[in-house]
Amino acid sequence: MTQKVAVLGTGKIGEALLSGMIRAGWAPADLLVTTRRPERAEELRTRYGVTAVTNAEAAKTADTLILTVKPQDMATLLDELAPHTPADRLVISGAAGIPTSFFEERLAAGTPVVRVMTNTPALVDEAMSVISAGSHASEADLAHAEEIFGAVGKTLRVPESQQDACTALSGSGPAYFFYLVEAMTDAGILLGLPRDKAHDLIVQSAIGAATMLRDSGEHPVKLRENVTSPAGTTISAIRELENHGVRAALIAALEAARDRSRQLASGNTG
Repeated sequence: MTQKVAVLGTGKIGEALLSGMIRAGWAPADLLVTTRRPERAEELRTRYGVTAVTNAEAAKTADTLILTVKPQDMATLLDELAPHTPADRLVISGAAGIPTSFFEERLAAGTPVVRVMTNTPALVDEAMSVISAGSHASEADLAHAEEIFGAVGKTLRVPESQQDACTALSGSGPAYFFYLVEAMTDAGILLGLPRDKAHDLIVQSAIGAATMLRDSGEHPVKLRENVTSPAGTTISAIRELENHGVRAALIAALEAARDRSRQLASGNTG
């Protein structure tokens, strides 16, 4: 039987997921989208051949609902969906910080809910998506979520209690790397390089380093030591990073991101 999937609130991440699913073999005829603006709906229809519907229509007709609106808009969306969503619908939430219980309390009793934290590399099919089951989600529901999000990268199952930590590490993670590249580019300029050359050097170094981390099977300490010769340039740089507390700052930053995720879960969006 054909399974219809609806992406509700189709912004950048929602569109990345949509396009990834189509490349992975989903038929556009089986994909529904909802948007705030009619012109956005027309754009998605033209680009992907999908059907644009209202949120209520999606709830009535799709087998799986993927909710990609911002956390602060989720309660309003659920109020709109609740009267039209049967208990056999699979609801997948992509909202940072909001627990599956938030959805279960607002939808029909027994509704299966799966919580997914993905990140912006979904735009280039290199996402890391972390998946957790709600109280009523089955193994088949989790496998279906993995199939969907596997279209735009890798997936990992974790207990929901670990979702806030995963949000800090991976959901926000790309921003930390962009920040680091920005700082290193500025350093390259200070050292006398043109901005474009500094950028190219750093980006390719980042890609190479990430590929080695993924493919070599080596611990990052071992890989770092392979670059760090006695009394050389690298150890001099590492010493300055340690002297300036970079490691401690990263740990503190990740704790702050985790704590903010918990605040969002408690309804504090200010």
